[in-house]
Amino acid sequence: MAPLSLTTERLLIRDWSVDDAEAAFRIYGNPEVAMWLAPMMQRVTDPNAMRSVLEAWVESAPNLAPPTGRWAMVRRSDNVLVGGLALRLLPPYEEDIEIRWQVSQHEWGKGYATEGARALLGWAFTQDVDEIFAVARSSNARAVATARKLGMEWVGETTKYYGLLLQVFRVRRADFAGPVPPNGGE
Repeated sequence: MAPLSLTTERLLIRDWSVDDAEAAFRIYGNPEVAMWLAPMMQRVTDPNAMRSVLEAWVESAPNLAPPTGRWAMVRRSDNVLVGGLALRLLPPYEEDIEIRWQVSQHEWGKGYATEGARALLGWAFTQDVDEIFAVARSSNARAVATARKLGMEWVGETTKYYGLLLQVFRVRRADFAGPVPPNGGE
């Protein structure tokens, strides 16, 4: 897949780099962020482990079928990494595509997850995808609120995906109210 670069009013959404390891560790190594990632991803324990994770993400990126992938969210005003975004196939059947967002705890409540995810959804809907899901534990009020802000419809609860009771949200291309970038965001 060609490198992705999307811009919003405040963010640049770009491919991860191994050079992001230290900043990414402040997100994926933070217990307050990581508690919501398990079992999809475990807390990263040190900067070297984060570097290894990023190496794997960078190496696998060209082999992923669009729109799946993982991207960094960088604040445009100061080039600070504020979070990450992903579009992944949901287990166990790998038919449904899930959008995920992770934001640095120091940046919570500033709307970066919604802004970045809205741009990524707009791009994803240029890639022959009809619907995208988000799943969250009901106790993860921030994730549930973000899904709703994105215009995602609550479709129920399930233990199908990760063996946890999760709230499931969905947005269809026909119902998506966000911007769709010209030329597929490239």
